[in-house]
Amino acid sequence: MPAAITTHSLTKRYGALTALDSFDLEVAQGSIFGLLGPNGAGKTTLIRVLTTLMRQNSGEAFIEGLDTRSCGREIRRLIGVVPQENSLDRYLTARENLELHARLHGMEPRHYRKRIDELLELMGLAARQKDFPDTYSGGMQRRLVVTRALLHEPQVLFLDEPTTGLDPQSRRAVWDYIKSIAGSMTIFLTTHYLEEAEQLCGRIAIMDHGKLIALGSTQELKDRLAGGTFYLIEFGGDAERYGAVLRGMACVREVEVNGSSLCVGLNNWECLSEVVTALNGAPVRRIALREQTLEDVFLSLTGEKVRE
Repeated sequence: MPAAITTHSLTKRYGALTALDSFDLEVAQGSIFGLLGPNGAGKTTLIRVLTTLMRQNSGEAFIEGLDTRSCGREIRRLIGVVPQENSLDRYLTARENLELHARLHGMEPRHYRKRIDELLELMGLAARQKDFPDTYSGGMQRRLVVTRALLHEPQVLFLDEPTTGLDPQSRRAVWDYIKSIAGSMTIFLTTHYLEEAEQLCGRIAIMDHGKLIALGSTQELKDRLAGGTFYLIEFGGDAERYGAVLRGMACVREVEVNGSSLCVGLNNWECLSEVVTALNGAPVRRIALREQTLEDVFLSLTGEKVRE
């Protein structure tokens, strides 16, 4: 498929800090693409460059074939953006915020009035459309920002942590709508909710320190994790004692004790029979396969240390 977003050797520096380091990326038209990374990885800087809010120091970035450095006005007509901040006009009602956005994008009143009605109903804001944003909860403000970005039916939609602060019902409503429009527009999503990325994104990129470090579908990223098979073993008691027994076995790679349970890493699944034999007579309540998760992939690539 043709590319909706392309970057070549994209680099952005803030003094001595390199936020984007020769970043290469291609996002297919009509796809839902996820970008993951710890705090300070460069995600927001990348979005600012792609949405023409910031210029790169070197390299190229294109939206629907348009150069972000020379075609900013054309690109801004094509895109919708949900920023991290709830950037609403506090002196306009919710509906007036949406009407202003529609007029700035040159939409006809007969078109945008119907569109506003549909989106307000979808996001559960119809009953409060004449109220000011300052009277909304944080979650309601977030839903209004998402509504505004969708209003003019952009070709490329940038969602920078769009469901932060939403309750589960509101988050699910946003997910369902994103899924419903998949294919009609390209959706570029950054999120710290790994479940959100798994639920929505066909392809996912992981970045850190301004570099792309992994790219693929959820399953492809999981398949990158080497290191055998993991099982959860739940005991009636004395899990630490049996953990010590298993640590002495050649086929056991690692053992993590968590209360009355063990997470046991084996060199391969065939080793399970040896583990069961070694635990003969132990008060085992349950043995279950623990599949690798996107969180496992993320932490293995970016580390477990908390970032500032």
